[in-house]
This record gives sequence, structure tokens and C-alpha cells, in this order.
Amino acid sequence: MNSKNIWIINEYAGSPYHGMEFRHYYLGKELVKLGDKVTVVSSSYSHLFKNLPKEKRENIDGVDYLWLKTFDYGESHDKRRVLKWFLFMFKVFFLPFFLKKPDVIIVSPMAPFPILPAWILSKIYKAKLIYEVKDIWPLSLIELGGFSPTHPFIRFMAWFEKFALEKSDYIVSNLQNYGEHMRHDVSVQRDFTWISNGVDLDELNNIEPLDYQMKQKIPQDKFIVGYTGTVGVANALDSFCEAAKILQNKKDILFIIVGDGQEKENLLLEYGNFDNLLFIESIPKQQVQSMLSLFDVCYIGLKKENLFKYGVSPNKLYDYMYSAKPVLYAIDSGENNIVRTAECGISVEAENPEAIADGVEKLYKMGNKREKLGKNAKAYILEHFTYDKLALKYQKLMEK
Repeated sequence: MNSKNIWIINEYAGSPYHGMEFRHYYLGKELVKLGDKVTVVSSSYSHLFKNLPKEKRENIDGVDYLWLKTFDYGESHDKRRVLKWFLFMFKVFFLPFFLKKPDVIIVSPMAPFPILPAWILSKIYKAKLIYEVKDIWPLSLIELGGFSPTHPFIRFMAWFEKFALEKSDYIVSNLQNYGEHMRHDVSVQRDFTWISNGVDLDELNNIEPLDYQMKQKIPQDKFIVGYTGTVGVANALDSFCEAAKILQNKKDILFIIVGDGQEKENLLLEYGNFDNLLFIESIPKQQVQSMLSLFDVCYIGLKKENLFKYGVSPNKLYDYMYSAKPVLYAIDSGENNIVRTAECGISVEAENPEAIADGVEKLYKMGNKREKLGKNAKAYILEHFTYDKLALKYQKLMEK
């Protein structure tokens, strides 16, 4: 295969040194191993970053990064974030002053605005244009943010979405049912390529142990149902806490939430006094597998939203499965349910505390059968969802 110069445009793309998101760092690293040159074009500020970039350009583990200068807009709900979207889009027009001619341009935005300059540049350079969808915008703003579909800004964003789907050479999504959204909601009749999230084996070969004080917080004589990750509205952890409330008389079962986020304070106020529910601060990503090794069951849930019928690809699910622990899956994700397909856990209705509590009890009573579920999880991940395999899917698409 011919070596390609690839631009990946994603204003939220990060790295292990800066913070989330990691998808394009992992994919970029694997594409570099396959002989391609990869430049990730991201923003100098993201509310997801823990460490902001200090240089305009960096090479991180073989992947070139170009950080386009934007401004600090504070938290995710700050209205200035919208201005930053347009500033980033405007700056994409000037990429030819900084980067060599691309063979492939991958646009993977949250808000779809960068597709316009990317499309123009792809025409100038005769480069393949790939539009990658990780979050369905503006539908996410309508379903999760409460915006009206007729709001002028939502309509404006929807125009960009349709433009992207019609003008790109190829469409990629990490959502397994994304084609249904294209056909039914956008009226675009096109094929797409499903390339999910996954696990990075290089990273998993460098797992860090939990420090002694953190490890001491986790009792060894309990059946532990644990969650790790962001404590946000979409994660519907109030249902998880309600399930703990239902099972508070089951003294052998302990629910644990590891992480921070905008909903944590509310959950602590409502449920912080339950003996069978433990809240722990967030831990470094390199220590997540060490934490998961102390769980008996890993929990993942999302709100009961129509949006999720098009598929979900939460990173924590792949981390859970790699840990070889059974998964309690409280997500209504349409027909394609990885936990069911891999036979690695129990699926229950989203935002249903009684169903979650029932799932916990079923897994508790399984005894040694849980080990089989965990083995199924890890085997399925290694066969289908490692980033070296996912990068090969991308490379095959770019060779068409």
C-alpha cells in the first residue's frame, strides 16, 4: 500500500499527555506504524483537556499535532464555545500555510462546521474527503439539550450536516446503526463504514497500579458493582444509585462510582449517606484497569433517549470488556448490542433502577459462571476492537 499524508481535523482531539479525546491519537499512531504520515489538527483549548498544549506543533508518539489557536471558553455549556467552533472553522481554511499537501482529509467534528473548509481544500488538493461521525449533531442538541428542531441555529447546523453527508467521498461512524439516521432523519441515501472505538494495546501494556491509599478504599469482602468515568447527565447514574437504594439491605453488595463530573455533587447530596454506595475521585487513565480488576461487575448506562438507537461506542465499554469482567449494560442501543453479541454480561432497560437491581442480583447469584462472561468479553475485544485492527479498516477505506 502507498504511504499517504493524512490530515485528521478534530478540534477536540487530545492525547494521553493532554487529555480526552483519544480516538485519533490511537488511530493516528497505528496508521503511522502502517507507513502513513498523520497530522492531527486540533484546538489549543478544550474543556476536556487536563493539560493545555504549550507549543503550536508537537510530535506525540509519531503523530504530528497542529494546535490551532483558539480561546478559553470555560465549561462545556458556556455560550462562548459556539464562537470557538466558528473560529476553528475559519482557521482550517489556512491549513495550507502550515501543512503539506494531503492525500486524505478526515473531518471528525462535534459540530459539523469544519466540513466546509475541508471540502474546499479537498477539491484544491484532489484529496479524498472522509466525514467521520462520533456524535450526531444537531440531533444530540435536540434530544439531550432540549433545543427545538425549528430553532434557527439548529437548522443552520443541520444544513452543514447534510452538506457533509452529501459532499464527502466516504462516511465513517463509530455508531453501528448510523445509516438509519442518515436515511430517516437526513434523507441521505448513502453507505457508511462502521469503525468503532476500541482499546490501545500499547497503552494496556503499561498499566499503572493503584496507590496504596486508593486501593485501601475498596473492600475485599464485598461483591462490587463498579462504574468508572465521567459523572454526567447522559450517564444516568441516578438510576444506578437508585438500584443501590433498592438493594441497600443486601450487605454483601457494594456499588462504587469512580470519577468526577457535573452531576457528582447532586448525586452525593441525594445518595451520599448510603452504606452500600461509595463515591471515589477520578483516577489516571493508566490506572483504570487496576481499578477494574477489583470489581466483580462493571456497570455502564445511558439515558433512555431515541438518539442512542443509532448505536453507541463508549470507550469505557471496551475498557470494561478488556478487563475480563462481566458487564451490566443499561443502554437502549437498538438491535446491535455488543454485550449481547459477545455473551459477556446482562443487558437491562436504560434508566430502570428495578431492572438494574435485578441484573445485579442475577450476576451476584451466578458465582463462577461470571468468569466465563469475563473471558468472552476479553476474547471479543481482542478479536474485533483493538486499534491496530481498526486502523487497518481505515487504511482499506482510503485505498478505494
